Amino acid sequence: MISIEVRDAAGERLAFAEHPEEALLCLDRVYRPGDTVLIRGAAHLRLQLDQAMPAGEVYCPQGGMTWTVPAGEHRLAYAPGTFEAERHILQARVMTPAEIAARRNLACNPADLRGDTDFFPHCTANVETRGEACFCARNVIDGLRMNTFHGEWPFQSWGIGAREDAWCLLDLGREVRVDAMALTLRADFPHDAWWTEGHVLLSDGADIAFPLEKTGDRQWIPLGSHRVRWLRLERLIKSPDPSAFPSLRQWEVWGQDESPV
Repeated sequence: MISIEVRDAAGERLAFAEHPEEALLCLDRVYRPGDTVLIRGAAHLRLQLDQAMPAGEVYCPQGGMTWTVPAGEHRLAYAPGTFEAERHILQARVMTPAEIAARRNLACNPADLRGDTDFFPHCTANVETRGEACFCARNVIDGLRMNTFHGEWPFQSWGIGAREDAWCLLDLGREVRVDAMALTLRADFPHDAWWTEGHVLLSDGADIAFPLEKTGDRQWIPLGSHRVRWLRLERLIKSPDPSAFPSLRQWEVWGQDESPV
């Protein structure tokens, strides 16, 4: 049984829906700070948490997830008006065995949040430019690759605040088989610089170096075959361009679950 519940900051239930395979919920309320969404019933879920957000998949090791509705400055990473309507639709369903076993972008999670989460994929970093939502790590797995400008949606990115030791960690929540990744750099040239090379460290101990170019296109990086839980981008070398602002727009990791978890 899949259930969706929305609670306010005091823990009072605002709306609830459940179904054996796919729960559908319509909520008439302008979201307020502290509102949360609780989804229960399966480890692998396909969901959409607002009509203005893309759908995506999540892995919930505890069979469910708690999602705090973004408020205040956090909303700058989402489309204008998201969470501000008087009516919201939420939906969640169990992923099929075929979907779980398929090769796909395992990193994509438009529902990812800053801070600790109980669902995955989840991105964190040791620096985010000025601590602003439009430059936070979760932006690189939101499924969007618009990259010809910088700042608010849809041009949010991971900004490193000119740190030379910046790293970004992608936690998939369970071990999966991966074979390739693709990086889309932010390409607001000449405002932006770019990285000429970097490394990706895998949880199985592999350390893979890769080159990068000045382009706004996807840059594909073969990984071989590895069973991993997490990957970390690090040792990113900035180009000699005078700009101090290299930035990552999207990080894709391609592979598959070897068997339903």
